[in-house]
Amino acid sequence: MTYLRAQNLSVALGGRTVLKDVSLSLSAGHLVALVGPNGAGKTTLLRALAGLLPSDGAIDVGGDALARLPLRERAKRFGYLPQGHIVHWPLPARDIVALGRYPHGATDPARLAPRDAEAVLRAMQAVDVVEFSERRVTELSGGERSRVALARVLAVEAPVILADEPTASLDPRHQLEVMKGLRAAADNGVLVVVVTHDLGLAARFADSVLVLSEGRLASQGTPAQALSERVMADVFRISAYRAEYQREAVIVPWAEI
Repeated sequence: MTYLRAQNLSVALGGRTVLKDVSLSLSAGHLVALVGPNGAGKTTLLRALAGLLPSDGAIDVGGDALARLPLRERAKRFGYLPQGHIVHWPLPARDIVALGRYPHGATDPARLAPRDAEAVLRAMQAVDVVEFSERRVTELSGGERSRVALARVLAVEAPVILADEPTASLDPRHQLEVMKGLRAAADNGVLVVVVTHDLGLAARFADSVLVLSEGRLASQGTPAQALSERVMADVFRISAYRAEYQREAVIVPWAEI
């Protein structure tokens, strides 16, 4: 069942068209990988879907027009993880994660209602950061902060998660943990949209892949369909090694074209 729909979505920034006539229908319970070359418009599309950028066209979420939803209701429907994970406040990691409960009325991380405290704990367990609960987030490594930031998004318990390169600074083990956590969220009914440059992770974990190129949707479908040899050549200018391991697709960028 379609939960998030965009029709003829276009975005101009600084007088330059970044997205042009993008239309898509995304269903609850799916993990969708959003891929494309640098500058293709992936982050812009993610921010536009969340209502964080002005855009032309129409966006519906859960059967409601996004433009008509109050800000607090938007914050309940979208868990948004931007790039960078920059934190300037020396707060305990648990307090950072607890910020995800703010749309639900939890304004004081030190005084969480049982329901909010349980949501925070589940989110921290999902990305393996419980051990950092009392540590100041500014003292954590970049990869550790990335996982705390993702836990904050999971704590929202929103029906849509929009994650912009959530595995960018993680070691291979935690890349897999994060993707498994997002996969689990999708399996529990959440619509998860993940921007990634790792085509291997996209092929393994995503139900479907959206390929952006120069602000337009160049391809979409299952990983095998969307990341076909033609798309790899035309959009990414590469060839790829393809295989199957333990009944899962393997795609490895191999050579420039």
